[in-house]
Amino acid sequence: MSFHESVVYQIYPKSFRDTNGDGVGDLRGIIEKVDHIASLGVDLVWLNPFYPSPQRDNGYDVSDYCAIDPAMGTIADFEELVARLAEHGIGIMLDMVLNHTSTAHEWFQRALAGEQHYRDYYIIRSPRPDGSLPTSWGSKFGGPAWAPFGETSDYFLHLFDVTQADLDWRNPAVRQEMAKVVNFWRGKGVKAFRFDVINLIGKAAELVDGTPGTDGRDAYTDGPQVHEYLQELRRNSFGQDQDSVTVGEMSSTSIEACVGYSNPDNGELDMVFNFHHLKVDYANGQKWTLVPYDLAALKRILDEWAVGMQAGNGWNALFWNNHDQPRALDRFGDPVNFHAESATMLATVIHLLRGTPYVYMGEEIGMTDPEYTLMSDYVDVEAHNAYAELLATGESAERAFQIVHSKARDNARTPMQWDDGPTAGFTDGIPWLRPTNQDRINVAAEQDSERILGHYRRLIQLRKSEPLISEGRYESFDAGHEAVFGYLRTLQQRRLLVLANFRGEPAGVQIPPEYADGTLLIGNHDDAVVSREMTLRPYEALGIVVEP
Repeated sequence: MSFHESVVYQIYPKSFRDTNGDGVGDLRGIIEKVDHIASLGVDLVWLNPFYPSPQRDNGYDVSDYCAIDPAMGTIADFEELVARLAEHGIGIMLDMVLNHTSTAHEWFQRALAGEQHYRDYYIIRSPRPDGSLPTSWGSKFGGPAWAPFGETSDYFLHLFDVTQADLDWRNPAVRQEMAKVVNFWRGKGVKAFRFDVINLIGKAAELVDGTPGTDGRDAYTDGPQVHEYLQELRRNSFGQDQDSVTVGEMSSTSIEACVGYSNPDNGELDMVFNFHHLKVDYANGQKWTLVPYDLAALKRILDEWAVGMQAGNGWNALFWNNHDQPRALDRFGDPVNFHAESATMLATVIHLLRGTPYVYMGEEIGMTDPEYTLMSDYVDVEAHNAYAELLATGESAERAFQIVHSKARDNARTPMQWDDGPTAGFTDGIPWLRPTNQDRINVAAEQDSERILGHYRRLIQLRKSEPLISEGRYESFDAGHEAVFGYLRTLQQRRLLVLANFRGEPAGVQIPPEYADGTLLIGNHDDAVVSREMTLRPYEALGIVVEP
């Protein structure tokens, strides 16, 4: 099966299922829930990092690439999970964090101890002649991107947390180590890989400040050597498997760059994530703000990426949710008044687009942001830092909390809600992050109603059975509509019109005559009637197919 026909299910292991009562999810918890995963019809399970880590960035600060964090389980547990999923025809996609290591990694510790071989693994620079930092780059987690390198007078680069030291991919030894890491997991039966912020590995030999106001992003993002490094990595590792599947997470990227990364003629990656569509509720591009999302911008960005990637023969990874984003249902829907309608509308939009859909755990039952009321409910250091910074800028405590509550990464990290028990069926202990509305939203209840879960299963099955969806071309429809996002998919003489009302009020839309005679392929209402003049109910979505 081509990855065009596939759907990926993302699991944040820490929050999926805990089997030993310590309040933290583990690999055995995933094994326990394989039947639920298989029931969705997905083809791959993407696991967020489970490697040994100090957990300064929730496992994205890796201290050993070829082991399992004891809190998550053992290599034997992992091998059992691979085998159990394989029984259902499901593969595993591992998260490869290859731009940086934890400063606790053996390589960095040996560099600190004075071993030149390992010092050359990292980006270490002297201060400028005036004693200032090597560049003016800012860390994506706040503050400068340079930190003192041990007792020396030099600095090491960390584009993320101060404990995440950037690797120097210009060093062939580093690139060889990265291929070894991928090959280790290939040896465990893994054929799919997600590469974290992989477009940041192409930093130049001479580092410059970049454009003022960008924190240096334009000086280190999408460097020309990224393509060369990815081609080499593919040749030396995953490219040796004909059925490998790869996706790159791209930070602050462009359509042009992503076409290059994912055009199969270039021999790099199969598909790419970008995040532009999830910044349409940022005031002036700033995350920690509270404004209604801009539907016109959302539609424009989805359309531009669909058109641009298609034109260059690139391929998008499609998603609304992941471990770093608040729940899309709260951002773009109305979980209070139109819970099921919002959830299924968003699913319909993504799953019928050109690209490979990703489903984040809990999305398939309509999980929402937690109903927290205190900052002490949040664990993520980013949320607490943002709260403090908002207070420092003069925001009231109430307003600062509202902003954090709308954007915090922990919103997506609350435990998977399996049942309506006190800990949502996640653990017999005290969960590391508190669930809040499992009395209303949980897998057991959704299994009975199938209102949201059943819709996801139908969409996933359609991608496998309908080449029109997996291979059809994309075209915009009625781009100027104030409430409805519409698009067309075509394959030879077959055509599909997708309409989705993003508002909580009815929306009228006029469709071409040939579609008025079409057939309803799927909709989030059982009683939808196709006609020339359609009135879509709040958050209604449907697909109309026309046969030759």
